Amino acid sequence: MTVSGMAASIRAATESETFDLAGNSISTIKNTITDAFSSPLELQEMIRITFITGAGKLGRSKYNADAAKTVTSTLRELGYDEDKGASCVVECAGCFKSQHDTGKNLKTIVVFPKIKTITQGMEDMNIESGDGSPPVLAENTDIHYIAMSSSNVFQRMLEVKCASWSQKKSCVGVIEEIQGLVNGLDGKLMGGNPLTGSEQDFYDSCELSVLEQKLSYVRSEMHKQVDESRITSREKSRLLNLVNEKVQQLDKDIADATKNTKPKKLEKLKMQKTKAGERKASLEEITPSAPLALRFQKDIEKLRKEMQPLLKLESEAKGRLLSLKETTTLARKDDIEEEIADLEDNSRGWFEEDEDFQVRVDASRAQAKARATRKVVKKTGGGG
Repeated sequence: MTVSGMAASIRAATESETFDLAGNSISTIKNTITDAFSSPLELQEMIRITFITGAGKLGRSKYNADAAKTVTSTLRELGYDEDKGASCVVECAGCFKSQHDTGKNLKTIVVFPKIKTITQGMEDMNIESGDGSPPVLAENTDIHYIAMSSSNVFQRMLEVKCASWSQKKSCVGVIEEIQGLVNGLDGKLMGGNPLTGSEQDFYDSCELSVLEQKLSYVRSEMHKQVDESRITSREKSRLLNLVNEKVQQLDKDIADATKNTKPKKLEKLKMQKTKAGERKASLEEITPSAPLALRFQKDIEKLRKEMQPLLKLESEAKGRLLSLKETTTLARKDDIEEEIADLEDNSRGWFEEDEDFQVRVDASRAQAKARATRKVVKKTGGGG
């Protein structure tokens, strides 16, 4: 199915996004919803697609009066169900709900799309082991998704799951590992040895040409990230260490080539050293970027905002008995803390080292603390 415009953007989404239907006619809205949701989206986890269908007095004229009705009726025709309690979990796939954002005075329809995971896609193609042999790669793991995904799906996953340069560097190693597995099975066949059912399934569905495309894409994105100075201070140090190690090795090779009188090799090595020196100078000029924000930062911020009055109530209630209403209200605090912890954990990408991830979590918490402090200062008039 070939789609374009807003529908194409929806089908390409890998995380929750919002789309404004202002200025769209009824026929355009119906076509957009049909094109976007007539077949499941290829995702590994649930996302929410939010449509703005109306606004308050100042913005009401921008929206067709039947925008919301058209969205919901078209979704029902596509087999979607309305569920006011739906949330962003796989179990709610194929549901939608209407909401009114009183803060922004906007009317929205939130859709939790039907999704098809890579594993389900393989099942649809009858890719399964027939002899009960153990799978070559454990299903529903990062290496399994990387090996079995199409190039387009892989590129979308890389953007979300391997956002940093370091993660992409690790991803390169994983792809090379998968290539080694395929080559190993190739060698097994060439030696006249039959493959097990699982090995045959893996060999048939994991093409070396596609893996090479993925490898090339990741390396290209890594170069782009460095060229655009989108690396952290730790990554800059790591890159500089790699360059320094290369220069040291080149110095040894140059000494050997000089000693053994190999002019052509010597000239080639000197050129490599010049390029390495240029690379080092370029890296030294980079101003490192701040750690990447957590993937679910916006959701975490909403929960922290909800937490503020609860913290205030808890502080004011110290030293006295709480009323039943206050006790019930404060019970929500533990739930929020748990939800925040879950969102922090779920923000961790593939191949992300503990220290790198903790830096991002600490930055998120420090940002929240600074924001809360500014609000207190502003309320007390401490800003001068």
